Amino acid sequence: MERAYSWITLFIFSCFFSASHGQVRYKDSLFSDISTSTFTYQDTLQLDLYLPKKDTVKQRPLVLLVHGGGFASGKRDNPLEKKFCMDMTSRGYVVASMSYHLTRKGKSFGCDCPSTEKIETFKQASQDVAYAVNFLGEKQDELGLDSKKIILVGSSAGAEAVLNTVFMQNHYDFKDIAFPKERIVGVVSFAGAVLGTGYITKETAIPTLLYHGKMDRLVPYGSAPHHYCNPESQGYLILGGSQAIAKKLSQQDTSYVLMYDPKGNHDWANLAYKRTDEISEFIKEVVLDGVFTQSKIRLD
Repeated sequence: MERAYSWITLFIFSCFFSASHGQVRYKDSLFSDISTSTFTYQDTLQLDLYLPKKDTVKQRPLVLLVHGGGFASGKRDNPLEKKFCMDMTSRGYVVASMSYHLTRKGKSFGCDCPSTEKIETFKQASQDVAYAVNFLGEKQDELGLDSKKIILVGSSAGAEAVLNTVFMQNHYDFKDIAFPKERIVGVVSFAGAVLGTGYITKETAIPTLLYHGKMDRLVPYGSAPHHYCNPESQGYLILGGSQAIAKKLSQQDTSYVLMYDPKGNHDWANLAYKRTDEISEFIKEVVLDGVFTQSKIRLD
């Protein structure tokens, strides 16, 4: 049975926590001076790293952002992504925004795209995420991050990339991926889905924050075909969206917060970038401090 707490309950808890402790690292903005640098993490693929200057803490959680764009477009340094990274870094995190192979560039990813190609696209993106995490983990001392406290954040295609990286580790088609040696402790999804919720087990389940519009016609909110293709089409592939993921995490007794908009569509892939207060609070309290919650919250 789902353990649901109202938004009021969470809001009161948040206000009490902040009032009792003042400015809280990883939750409130503490740093205004931020440095940025660019690394090549695999072949020609690059990531931008954001670090708070004059920070005396040497082991900080890493937030890794994966942009959206249907695996065909999008950039790691678009305005939305840059603003999100600066905001999260100001709270004390090490933040990275990564590029990945845009395998559908100039190609269809709709119902005329064979399901086997769709799976290969998801797989390649997860492989790139794994490469980036392993690259950053190997530089933990140099960059001042804790490789056992990594939080993945993704939007749309990027959300599918991070969710599949976390939850599809036992999927047959993903068996050759060099999954991170470091420990990913949390995942945040803006309008994402997985190849199959049956692969979410005690072994793979981790605290998850999900944003989704119920009227999304690109990435399903529940369990439905990708792009709602009909069963006769080449691109017919069932995905498990945010609602289905939350249900599975509930069964695994794992923390999650499902933020859903009953009238919203795929615009939540972008709208969620602005909700850094909620995201940082979830990471601080649920992921890092271990506060248990299973919550479904309506966004109006």
